[in-house]
Amino acid sequence: MPSSFAMTAIDFRRLGQFLTALVRSIALGAALALAGEAKAQDTQFETKAKQALMVEDQTGTILYAKSPDTLIEPAALAKLMTMEVVFHGLKTGEIALSTQYVVSENAWRTGGAPSGGSTMFAKLKSSVSVGDLIQGVIVQSANDGCIILAEGIAGSEQKFAEMMNSRAKAIGLKHSTFVNSTGLPDPKQRMSLTDLVALARHIKREYPEYYRTYAQDNFTWNNIFQRNRNPLLRLDIGADGMGTGYTEQSGYGIVGSTERNGRRYIAALSGLASDKERAEEAKRIFEWAYQAFEEADIFAANEIVGEAKVFGGVRSGVALKAHEKISILIPVANRDRLKAHVVYQGPLVAPLKADQQVGILRIWIGDALVQETPVYTAEAIDSGDLKKRSLDAVLELATGWVRQLDF
Repeated sequence: MPSSFAMTAIDFRRLGQFLTALVRSIALGAALALAGEAKAQDTQFETKAKQALMVEDQTGTILYAKSPDTLIEPAALAKLMTMEVVFHGLKTGEIALSTQYVVSENAWRTGGAPSGGSTMFAKLKSSVSVGDLIQGVIVQSANDGCIILAEGIAGSEQKFAEMMNSRAKAIGLKHSTFVNSTGLPDPKQRMSLTDLVALARHIKREYPEYYRTYAQDNFTWNNIFQRNRNPLLRLDIGADGMGTGYTEQSGYGIVGSTERNGRRYIAALSGLASDKERAEEAKRIFEWAYQAFEEADIFAANEIVGEAKVFGGVRSGVALKAHEKISILIPVANRDRLKAHVVYQGPLVAPLKADQQVGILRIWIGDALVQETPVYTAEAIDSGDLKKRSLDAVLELATGWVRQLDF
């Protein structure tokens, strides 16, 4: 008898090691109307931009994507990352809005009046506060303001670029490399639109008190009045950010953020032919998004979204939930093409803790995966007795537990 019990235990351990990774597809029943496979959008949109990405901010739903991971020269849009480093320093107390930095010869010549580029016209050897430099960079796209901040915070622009790369990695940017604070052309400086939109969303979420500056219409420094370079602010579309850029290689680009009736969209466009075309295409994609999509609430926070099979537990299943309310933007003309699945590797093996992440809820519109949300166990499941675990082992070997659960 002892040896037969030992063999059962060994078989169970080996089974846990070699179980095939099974995918569970859980239909969302009454919450979602499952539809046949079809193209992702009947609400078609085309843009002249070579690269484009449109995201609804609250849900993270991707509404439009065109080569969003292509690496481009970000031009002045790299200043969004410069500002993230500055805002992070303010948040952690490493610097203050009143901190003063001196305008160096390098900052003046490379980014100031002699450069012929975007500048706040800071005077050589004068002192400028961090608060004023932020306004110069955001409103006037000031290259001298960027370099003054970089040298003041890190000692040199090269060291500041290292801080930019470190912060980019920390906040989850995956396709970005920075070599300067201004976005001035350099073959090694690259970003993707995916990262630009992620960065814009991060700044809006983490630094709301500083994000307001992106909507500021104008700024005067050294007795020189300049308007905000973002054309969206003057188009009456609810825009309050964020920036523009141009290089000969990447063309005209923009990251825009708009809000209407409590719904915020963030878009990035690149590869446009002129500043006029940039403004027109940016306005057009935002107007399309507000007209073509509506929000649908799928699950409330902590609502049960399905059940996963459990191997070797006191119960054979565990309820799954999401921490946050799950909402999604769907095409107005195609409400019936929303579908979703909970995906996990299983069966799950007991014991399981409550609130343990075990899978992902994936939501599609037609064939397009538009949102992913982590799902967690809604309760703890203890290990069953040896008889229960042995029975589960037989069931797994015999059936593989390949089944779809409708509810």
